[in-house]
Amino acid sequence: MNLLTKLIAAPLSWLYGGVIDIRHRLFDWGVLKSREFDIPIICVGNITVGGTGKTPHTERLIELLDREFNVAVLSRGYKRKTKGFMLAQTNSSFKKVGDEPKQIKLKYPHIPVAVCERRVEGIERLRELHPEVNLIILDDAFQHRYVEPWVNIVLMDYNCPIYDDHLLPLGRLRDRPAQLVRAQMVIVTKCPQEMKPLDFRIMSKNLDLYPYQSLYFTRCVSQDPEPLYPAFGQESTLRRGTPVVAVAGIANPRKFVEELGSRYDVRRTFIFDDHYTFKMKDIHAIGEALAVLPPETAVVMTEKDAVRLMNSRKISDDIKRRLYYSSVRVEFLENRESDFRRQLNQYVRENQKYNMLHPE
Repeated sequence: MNLLTKLIAAPLSWLYGGVIDIRHRLFDWGVLKSREFDIPIICVGNITVGGTGKTPHTERLIELLDREFNVAVLSRGYKRKTKGFMLAQTNSSFKKVGDEPKQIKLKYPHIPVAVCERRVEGIERLRELHPEVNLIILDDAFQHRYVEPWVNIVLMDYNCPIYDDHLLPLGRLRDRPAQLVRAQMVIVTKCPQEMKPLDFRIMSKNLDLYPYQSLYFTRCVSQDPEPLYPAFGQESTLRRGTPVVAVAGIANPRKFVEELGSRYDVRRTFIFDDHYTFKMKDIHAIGEALAVLPPETAVVMTEKDAVRLMNSRKISDDIKRRLYYSSVRVEFLENRESDFRRQLNQYVRENQKYNMLHPE
């Protein structure tokens, strides 16, 4: 960002900060009301705009809780073309429910997944339609505040620490770092595989959490690519060194492309905006790139991109048989997943936040 842009963005950032400060005070003073429910509500959110790994962390929460609870997921369905409450089905269009809710539904078809921009209404409707549900995960609702969760889990990207950033539009912060006080758990995501003890201490010191808050570190591990259209009978896994075309329409595609390059021979890269809806010209551009590359070249994309391309009638069979997607799995560093699971169970079974000391 050049100096002129910063001079323009700075007063807008101050104005934005004033607006969110007023809104938070209205909730703190009880002018705007927060609703609490009689079943555990877990909120997974962040303070920056996009790219912290909410969806893979939501999926990990499902895996950790699904054996003991009847879990459901509620999202606003960012960038969907519909309004109001809607239950996601495995055959739902991503345009109707959003790409991330559809990804979750496809991966966990037995889990009720719903979208609704009004979260209180969404929870009520979800429970009416699925009375067996006894735990709801709210995706990206930390700033919503009309629902009072039993536990707030806030994610922060290791590569974009909130203490070195500014409010929109000067920086990437959508909320004040001081609002981290409302979180019971903070997870630093996308950490490097090998973090030194000093790195843990520096980040912990800079975040300066309260005693009632727990800090965890995770990394997102890209899984081996799988065929998007397995009916064509192509190889179920790609051999190391295979030439590939990388396709990414996510918030921070750099790490995806880098990890792909560490295992395969990346010949071309197509980068799009987050939640991008692919057009016919994009498919043609990928096809043209493939036409001048070795015949064994594969197209590898993120799982979220695959959700927006599956079942598309615009893609020729020749391209379909080359399409692969790579999913992401969350791993806790320092072998602390068992600690995280134990503490999470305490929150959702006992609603322990009311027994914890909060700051004045």
